[in-house]
Amino acid sequence: MRKTLRLTLCCAAAILLAACHHTGDTPSSSTPQPDYSAVQLPPFSADSAYRYVADQLQFGFRTPGSRGHAECAAYIARQMARWCDTIVTQDFTTTLWDGSEAHGRNIIASINPTADKRILLAAHWDSRLWADHDPDASQHRLPVMGANDGASGTAMLMELARAMQALPPSVGVDFIFFDLEDQGTPEWADSYADNTWCKGAQHWANYPHRPFYHALYGVLFDMVGTASPRFTKEEVSRHYATAITDKLWRVAAAIGEGQTFVSEASPAILDDHLYINQVAGIPTVDIVQNDATGSFFPHWHTRTDDLSTIDVKTLQTVARVVLTMIYADYPPAAPKNSLS
Repeated sequence: MRKTLRLTLCCAAAILLAACHHTGDTPSSSTPQPDYSAVQLPPFSADSAYRYVADQLQFGFRTPGSRGHAECAAYIARQMARWCDTIVTQDFTTTLWDGSEAHGRNIIASINPTADKRILLAAHWDSRLWADHDPDASQHRLPVMGANDGASGTAMLMELARAMQALPPSVGVDFIFFDLEDQGTPEWADSYADNTWCKGAQHWANYPHRPFYHALYGVLFDMVGTASPRFTKEEVSRHYATAITDKLWRVAAAIGEGQTFVSEASPAILDDHLYINQVAGIPTVDIVQNDATGSFFPHWHTRTDDLSTIDVKTLQTVARVVLTMIYADYPPAAPKNSLS
């Protein structure tokens, strides 16, 4: 990803000066809370999600312009077409931090595309061009495999789509795979700019796949596969999507996942959700690994972010929390009675 303490502090300062956005629907304190442990969930398989991570890594680096990038884009669209009603690919051209041109592709897949009420689930699918946090400085200009940082969120969306099509919620769902999220200014560059990150999200937020598109809320998955996970309430999520952030962590606590979804405020992070919140105006929460040491996880932006970093238990935990929140509010439509 693209997050350092320098970015975090700059982003937080900007947010404190920004006007407040709407934060999404949430029950009042007097509204009875559902029994989250009793919510009927679709058949999510963490083993399948793990396999989708491995599938992506088989293409190699998913860096802009590479063969792996093109093959993985086709793979994602092909897989999502199996489970979703519509697939839209959004090609765009942008400029990277060094002035070079890059071509990106956002992929948007939808379940129940005609529903007025919608939920947005997102992740980035590219992997980073530079391992600028590798402990070996000789590796800093080499690409990253991005098993956790990229492939885990993508695999999460894929398996969520597979599970949800088997038991659709009573709401429309849009799965958005953002490209060129992780190609921002490397640590070894002489200058830096925030807008070199999250290029796919910036493009989509300004030019959504459907005119006047809106969703009730969004959930962004970033680095959701590492062992011993720790997810905190980061500042962008708390500021722009207060209600949905609080609700997600409340659900996690109710189903016994409070040690993973730690109810702790943490600094702002420059991620795709910033542009979904600020530009598209959709309250969006970021589920992103937040190590207690202040980093993300030991293999972040290194050459060792490979399949060994992925834990199926973490994938299952994240999916269970998000699915519980969605299906508690939007349970599957009751089957039609065949008896007249």
